[in-house]
Amino acid sequence: MRAMVLQRQRQPLVAMDLPRPQPGPGQLRLRVGACGICRTDLHVLDGELQDPLLPLVMGHQIVGVVDALGPGASGIALGQRVGVPWLGGSCGHCWYCGHGRENLCDKARYTGYQINGGFAEYAVADAAYCFPIPDDYSDVQAAPLLCAGLIGYRAYRLLADVETIGLYGFGAAAHILIQVAGHAGQDVLAFTRDGDVEAQDFARSLGAIWAGDGACEPPVPLDGAIIFAPAGELVPRALRAVRRGGRVVCAGIHMSDIPSFPYEILWGERELCSVANLTRKDGEEFLPLAASIPIHTRVTTYPLEGANLALEDLRNGRFTGAAVLVP
Repeated sequence: MRAMVLQRQRQPLVAMDLPRPQPGPGQLRLRVGACGICRTDLHVLDGELQDPLLPLVMGHQIVGVVDALGPGASGIALGQRVGVPWLGGSCGHCWYCGHGRENLCDKARYTGYQINGGFAEYAVADAAYCFPIPDDYSDVQAAPLLCAGLIGYRAYRLLADVETIGLYGFGAAAHILIQVAGHAGQDVLAFTRDGDVEAQDFARSLGAIWAGDGACEPPVPLDGAIIFAPAGELVPRALRAVRRGGRVVCAGIHMSDIPSFPYEILWGERELCSVANLTRKDGEEFLPLAASIPIHTRVTTYPLEGANLALEDLRNGRFTGAAVLVP
């Protein structure tokens, strides 16, 4: 099979011909129809997430058709279309797994990081951690739902009962979450890279009541905020923007250092918290919700061999919405 392989961090991916992987016990193999590109992929590439499996096939928003099953794989049928998310496995018996928080398991393993992912024509995954894909979505439209959507939804649930939400960083996750919030009748304000007029116009087209640069003070106080951009300096800005009793959620897996800030912008029962990874329950809740709204993902597609270009376009904000590789 063809694959784009990370051989060394901080180096471009290399196009290679690899043996087609074979599913082991409890695993399935799928023929990849599409694989989303995520900022987490950049963190792996750039060495900000350390100790990946090397050489590595990255990619953790995989959609495809099951073409082989390993011994003991259950709940999935040959020919079924499934999605493979970031969480690729957990121990199943630690305190976290026993309390519905498998996303925090010390022995969790992640697709496209410690498990070969979907920047390839075929991929293998644990059948118990895959999700059926709603019929209404094409492979390309569904792929961004598997990380931008799922982890974004996990962050959004912490603000599901508020009236006004600020989204800092208007990329793949935010353009999905604004549709969830709009469906729930919430007002959304979008904060973008400085001067990114295209992203601001895109946010307004999706229902944002205001859109501006990340450094701007919003025109109304926020009840809560989600920070998707990996920029630590946004944390004090968001704390200043939320009203007393508000909550700021950091939704990225990596963020630059948060600068010191005066206690007064945290005081007043403001909360600062993070979201880590996802659980299978998140997928079981979110994917049917996405189809019922329905959420529309804006996608820029690249061929498999265009993975390096897609990653650089993501790094430099050259598209709105999400990017997807199509083998």
